[in-house]
Amino acid sequence: MNTLNKLGPLLGRLFDLSDTARPVFSGVPAAERERLMRSKTEYLELYGALKEFPLAVSRETGALLYMLARSIGAKTIVEFGTSFGVSTLHLAAALRDNWGHGGGGRLITTEFEAFKAERAQEHLVAGGLLDLVEIRLGDALQTLAVDLPETIDLVLLDGAKALYPDILGLLESRLRPGALIIADNADYAPDYLARVRSTEAGYLSVPFGEDVELSMRL
Repeated sequence: MNTLNKLGPLLGRLFDLSDTARPVFSGVPAAERERLMRSKTEYLELYGALKEFPLAVSRETGALLYMLARSIGAKTIVEFGTSFGVSTLHLAAALRDNWGHGGGGRLITTEFEAFKAERAQEHLVAGGLLDLVEIRLGDALQTLAVDLPETIDLVLLDGAKALYPDILGLLESRLRPGALIIADNADYAPDYLARVRSTEAGYLSVPFGEDVELSMRL
């Protein structure tokens, strides 16, 4: 039995919890939500209002994260946007199964809201994966500007969409050839999409499913 299967009951409860939060999120008018999510300042209003709600990746995206991290033998992972730790659990499970106990895998994840970071830590403890994860609390433009691994194998972007290009810029020099970048809800980040879809910028990129962009560093 792999680690992801062992996490099944915990992840099931967290996905159910996230499902109950979606009506609250969708209650924001579409035009206003898009405006806030595309803004580099006003998105704080939206995320602040939802700070106690888990905004998890979908079940399919969670499985994709685990599969991708396993398939490339990822050892160093960076995640932008921890929330309640659902995606973090999938990625940490892949690290555990890639490298075992004491194998040296490292996942750096960053979260702006202290309440969510605390819940994520609790869930990582419950899943037995906290030893693989460093949770950095604060503005990702600061928390991901220092003390990064020499090379990064995989990146998940699932925080404020307007910041995707800036976060990629912080990490880009550390991405090894073949590193994967998964961006959730990337349609809200047109500048980011333009960048990763340009082979001149050093990426190969394709949309995956309804709202995920999967990119590879060339």
